[in-house]
Amino acid sequence: MPASKTTAQDALLQRLQALEQDNARLQAEVRELKANVDDVALYRFLFETMEEGFCIIEFVDGPHGPDSDYVHILANAAYARHTGIPNVVGQYLRQMVPAEADQWIARYGHVLHSGEQLQFEQELVATGRVLSVTTFRIEPAEKRQVAVLFKDITARYRAETALQQLNDQLEQRVSAALAERGLFAELVERSVARVQVLDTSLRLLAVNARAVKDFEFLFGRSIKAGDSLPECMTGFPDDCQRALALWHRALGGESFTEVIEYGRSGRLRHFELRFNPLRDSAGVVFAAYLFVYDITRQVGEQQRLLKAEEALRQAQKMEAVGQLTGGIAHDFNNLLGGILGAHELIQQRLQQARLDDVASLLATASHSAKSAAALVHRLLAFSRRQTLVPQATAVDGLILEMEDLVRRSVGPAIAVSVHCAPRLWPTFIDPPQLQSALLNLCINARDAQPGGGRIDIQCHNREIDAVQGETLDLPAGPYLCVSVEDSGRGMPPDVVERAIDPFFTTKALGQGTGLGLSMAYGFVRQSGGQLQIHSSLGKGTRVELYLPRHSEAAKPSQQRPAPALVPAQGCASILLVEDQAPLRMVIGEVLEEVGYQVRAVEHGQAALAALHDGLRPQLLISDIGLPGGLDGRQVAEASRALLPGLPVLFITGYDVSAALRDGQLPARTAVLLKPFDLADIVDKVAQLLAMS
Repeated sequence: MPASKTTAQDALLQRLQALEQDNARLQAEVRELKANVDDVALYRFLFETMEEGFCIIEFVDGPHGPDSDYVHILANAAYARHTGIPNVVGQYLRQMVPAEADQWIARYGHVLHSGEQLQFEQELVATGRVLSVTTFRIEPAEKRQVAVLFKDITARYRAETALQQLNDQLEQRVSAALAERGLFAELVERSVARVQVLDTSLRLLAVNARAVKDFEFLFGRSIKAGDSLPECMTGFPDDCQRALALWHRALGGESFTEVIEYGRSGRLRHFELRFNPLRDSAGVVFAAYLFVYDITRQVGEQQRLLKAEEALRQAQKMEAVGQLTGGIAHDFNNLLGGILGAHELIQQRLQQARLDDVASLLATASHSAKSAAALVHRLLAFSRRQTLVPQATAVDGLILEMEDLVRRSVGPAIAVSVHCAPRLWPTFIDPPQLQSALLNLCINARDAQPGGGRIDIQCHNREIDAVQGETLDLPAGPYLCVSVEDSGRGMPPDVVERAIDPFFTTKALGQGTGLGLSMAYGFVRQSGGQLQIHSSLGKGTRVELYLPRHSEAAKPSQQRPAPALVPAQGCASILLVEDQAPLRMVIGEVLEEVGYQVRAVEHGQAALAALHDGLRPQLLISDIGLPGGLDGRQVAEASRALLPGLPVLFITGYDVSAALRDGQLPARTAVLLKPFDLADIVDKVAQLLAMS
């Protein structure tokens, strides 16, 4: 073979080998470029879909001097959502918000020139959202660029969404992914959250610097990717057990949030922990991640807010007391004026021997006194401390009995209608209290239509389901609904919200104390029911009372006979302890009149002195609230220590609970509430003496 031909073949062979090497190198470069392009695309995708807003601004010189304006050169979609400013890239600050420009330039300019990271919270005027902002300089400083990272703390959005997108990619690369060069890794590292990622073997796949710092603060040791969490928490068994219980929940597939508090060296901190599982393409959990936020400041702000709200409630109570002083004082002065005036006229008529008018004057004084007692009863009902005597009640009969009273109370200008559905369920309530509540509602309805109108009283059965029960704050079940509806002027929403508040009233001073609805509400709630108000301006008001159905049938109502003083059987000895001289005199006289022997004293020490001097009564009558250091219960206990089994009758102006011991009324003990008819105390005395 000629030499020239061999040389040409060798050259061709060498050229082919060179081409193959170039091709291999090019393929390697293509693979590397493709990997880089894939990473860039992935980070760009994460950047555009993350919940945290992000932008990069670049300072420029302007008419106001060097670095007196800046332009947005990069922003993600979350930026537009949180700020309400679309298409921000390329826009200059002073063109966008000239009125706020100086504030933002001063804030970000400090970051640019000092290199210090800045964190702050800011409410945006355009959207009303509150943002937590982290901003830092992009190196080198000559770029004149500042990065701004923020999250919407109004709705407490978290950065987990961005991390969630990596579920299919993370498996064994989570640690590396979080440490990758580039923008996303920097954002995660600078996040205000403490980030940890744990695999199913309880080893850390990833942990950011904030989490490392917190772990060192809490447990005195450093952690890194690859460490076993249980081993890192050796020496802290309780904390380890609590932490692993939470991680096991997340590794079991549960997403949840926990708020914990942790104290060390006298410093109490509060943390919000958000756990989420990571799944592979088959849906199997292979790891879980935790975002931790230090919410100590927010908790402190909430506690300060609660203290401020408590101070406000106290101020409202004081305001209510002021309203009560005016309203109650006015009503009581009117009632006392009627009582005192009637008594003065009685004295004059007795001196003049004009006895014909005495009976009517006594009736006037008695009526005023009973009205005063009813006013006090309203106060007790409002405070929910009145003594109820509930019984199975047929409400339709009760309403029909008081229909005439309602008509006379509201006057002829108001048309009253009563509609009771057939076969109404019985309910377990105190009948006089329900009548009083309905009368108050009707009087309120009358006052809401001074020019005349209508009042419609209705009663029907109603089944309350779970949804309705949650709205009414009642258990689901059968209820009796009693409603009072008027055609009056109605109430705006803010008045409806306060309608049952203590002493709240829209009436002028002297026209009401604001206890009517409060009394009705207190009675209904004590009875296991609820009060609901429906009203709107110009369309009238409907007040609904929901009372639970009772299983027993109502008993026919019985009229109480007129009280009469029955002479005593025998001549029993009674010790009476009452600090109010007029009442002590009246009780003593009425008991002596029917045949008892009464020793009356004004306080507990005098009662015990009489017992030690040899007095041996067969019955003790004592007020509960007594001066001098001994109350009625203490007097009764001391008396029974000397005279075991001594019957005791407590008389009180408050309620039965004042006489209870461990929630029970002692044996051979009765309670009579002031004010009472004289015949009532004679009856009680006879009943107790019969037990001797």
